[in-house]
Amino acid sequence: MDSYEMAGFRAELDAINALADRAPGFIWRMVDEDPNDPGLLSLGPLMLVNMSLWRDAGALADYVYRSDHARVFKRRGEWFLPGEGATSVLWWVESGRIPTLTEAVERLRLLREVGASPDAFGFRKLYGADATTGTV
Repeated sequence: MDSYEMAGFRAELDAINALADRAPGFIWRMVDEDPNDPGLLSLGPLMLVNMSLWRDAGALADYVYRSDHARVFKRRGEWFLPGEGATSVLWWVESGRIPTLTEAVERLRLLREVGASPDAFGFRKLYGADATTGTV
């Protein structure tokens, strides 16, 4: 994050996080990850983690693709190396529970290894809380 190459990303980060915090359907986001968290360590030193909770996939999609976040998201190639396989994962969380980073890493691995399922999916193949598939 401190490198010259990440300067443009760092310059956008506070505004984009504030936009998420105010977005309809936003519930929570991880603010400070523990650098010794086993989940984070398992990803390797070049992985940046962003973890948040949203009311539903539609609210998240509105933020990611239909807000000012989309402008920054389109520039990700300037700052990040291409990832192998899925680089993000969605899953349903019981109301009132905050998932752990280790859980998120396990879900991402599941999506990469098995493909979309009710336990780990992406925007291309959504699963509702009742395990039905749909689109945003």
